[in-house]
Amino acid sequence: MVDPQFVHDTFSAIASRYVAANHILSLGADILWRSRAVQIVADWHPSDLLDVATGTGDLALDIRRELPETHVLGLDFCEPMLAIARRRGLTHTLRADAMHMPFADASFDALTIAFGLRNLPNYAEALREFKRVLKSGGHLLVLDFSLPDGIAREPYRLYLHHILPHLATLLTGKRTAYAYLGQSIEQFPSGEAMLALMRGAGFICPTHLPLCGGIAAIYTAEV
Repeated sequence: MVDPQFVHDTFSAIASRYVAANHILSLGADILWRSRAVQIVADWHPSDLLDVATGTGDLALDIRRELPETHVLGLDFCEPMLAIARRRGLTHTLRADAMHMPFADASFDALTIAFGLRNLPNYAEALREFKRVLKSGGHLLVLDFSLPDGIAREPYRLYLHHILPHLATLLTGKRTAYAYLGQSIEQFPSGEAMLALMRGAGFICPTHLPLCGGIAAIYTAEV
């Protein structure tokens, strides 16, 4: 089980270098992944969107640029990350626990979470909470890491567990944050396992879109 205090302390420690480190360590692929997520959200035309675990605001800011008429609220429980999001231009932010959000039922047309569900202590309960705050007909998008299938799986694991932590230490000075990354990806349900979790939480029409051979994936579902 993920320790929320560890996650909070870890991301607080790397907040100032988080954006640059992600771009470098993913060779810029994270930018492309978010761009694809934004394209999907744009087709939904939401009026009110909640970006959970918004962190430094990367996905929320991209959505707001693409959909200026959409009200975008970024939620996170890590104030140092939110402070950077605000400095980068994310106007509406809220510090709150994603597992117990301070919103009435059926408050949002869409909910997004990028690289955040993996850091929550209970995936199934988190998905049920996401469904609770979505309106009937609303949409969920989850963007997160996974393990590729086939011959790429073991080379990627080598990078994830042995090379990436060393590079991350040079960039952020915090090896533990990126050692944790590999562990969390190994434990995170992907593909059909994630679709089953979504169905179990009451979502309908779940979909799975692998990215870069399965290194990351986008999952969507409806209420």
